[in-house]
Amino acid sequence: MFGRTHADKTGLVKLIEKQMRRWEITRGLRPARPTPLREQVAHFVAISNDVGAGGDEIAVILAGRLNWPVFDKQILHTMADDNAMRERLRQSMNERDLSWLGDMIRSLIQQDFRKNDPFHRLAETVLCIARQGNAIFLGRAVDLILPRTRGLRVKLVASRRWRVENFARRTGANAGQAAVEIDRIEQERRRFVQEHFRVDPDDSTRFDLLINVGNFNFEQVVDLIEAALKMR
Repeated sequence: MFGRTHADKTGLVKLIEKQMRRWEITRGLRPARPTPLREQVAHFVAISNDVGAGGDEIAVILAGRLNWPVFDKQILHTMADDNAMRERLRQSMNERDLSWLGDMIRSLIQQDFRKNDPFHRLAETVLCIARQGNAIFLGRAVDLILPRTRGLRVKLVASRRWRVENFARRTGANAGQAAVEIDRIEQERRRFVQEHFRVDPDDSTRFDLLINVGNFNFEQVVDLIEAALKMR
């Protein structure tokens, strides 16, 4: 009920391939000059949301407004698990980029990590994407991977009842199934943050903007994010 079909995954790979070609074309049109050191990554929006709080829909609307690509959990893990895709991303980076990438990963990951560890692959993928240009990231605690001096970090929240109803409507589950699945995903997310970042998953101070989506429609939520992004 909640997974992706083979057709979904095939479409996902095509979407990623299209974005990677777009990056390659954009790089070919840029003047041959180095990126200033202060611009470690392009500005981004990192969205974290309570399960069922509408992050997917809000990210899509925001992407349409900004004309920025969206990278959610499925896209990020598809890219991170594909060696050829990751190699293409690395090949797009010059020597200074790769040195910066290595420094960033070492600051995130304990010394005893394995280079092919799933979290290492994820962090490398996120950092390479952010180096390519503006992006919207959804989930995977991306706000804790990227430099604090760039981007906008947004947390979307809502009451449990609102989230259960929204999750059930989107997935076709009944309320009981939706509640169980929300709890399962929330626990998985908490473990991920605690294991890899050693921070309190409930600490809201890591976000620049916290929005209760139950008090606004999705277009209004995007209005708030856009306004905060301009200030940021």
